[in-house]
Amino acid sequence: MPQADPVTIAPEARGLVDAWVTSLAQVLEQYRGQPSPCTALSQPPPELPPRAAGDLWLLSACSGGFRGEMSLRIPPSATLRLAAILMQADSSTTTEVSSEHREAVLELMRQVVGHVATTLHPRWSEVQLGLEVAATMPSWPASATVWLCASRDSASDALVEMHFSAALLATLRAEKTGATQPAATPVPAPSAAADPKINLSLLMDVGLGVTLRFGGRRLLLREVLELNPGAVLELDRQVEEPVDMLLDGRLVARGEIVVLDGNYALRITEVAPPHMP
Repeated sequence: MPQADPVTIAPEARGLVDAWVTSLAQVLEQYRGQPSPCTALSQPPPELPPRAAGDLWLLSACSGGFRGEMSLRIPPSATLRLAAILMQADSSTTTEVSSEHREAVLELMRQVVGHVATTLHPRWSEVQLGLEVAATMPSWPASATVWLCASRDSASDALVEMHFSAALLATLRAEKTGATQPAATPVPAPSAAADPKINLSLLMDVGLGVTLRFGGRRLLLREVLELNPGAVLELDRQVEEPVDMLLDGRLVARGEIVVLDGNYALRITEVAPPHMP
């Protein structure tokens, strides 16, 4: 089975990365009718193009057995090759990425996501992995990055840059720590309240990206592709409504925008309880 580079990929993400490697290889082999060996690298391969406006960004929100976010960056050349595999076409006939190519890659990667959830089921039980197209790279900073490479003979079928959020790594790290505890460890007495604090201390140094959300709106893919400088998007929130503060995509507080020393700032007016949507 294809394996991730064992040198520098975060140990807590190893199982998840291996599932992506195996699932991508299975889906590509299903459509191509022959093996497409896949690997995961902890360093970008030399042939990976730099980030550009034509990159396809896919966002995956994880819930169930673990929670957090992942993002996939697929360069235009890889988008064309992956779309050609699904569409049973020749990728050399065009160099321009169309909305049809992007939709084909989204469908292909959704099938990969389905395989990933099935592969992870024995370890994490129910895992839900959503996948949708994003207009740009995610607002949260990546805490870990790997590169998925699929090849046929000496040619590359796909180069996919995968980013993991700090929240996702934190939940994977907490699960891994709990899974490595000795089976014979006695159950603590109800008065022993230190264990939760010890477990929580493992997460206190995890960096979290703070994002302010003024509102949102869902767009069709063709509407995103039609955006141009000067376009105005109406959001689903009134001017007087509070602004959301998100940590890696999760709502933690609300407040009002102020200016502090020439910078935007948020005056907290409400801290989100666990049930706040």
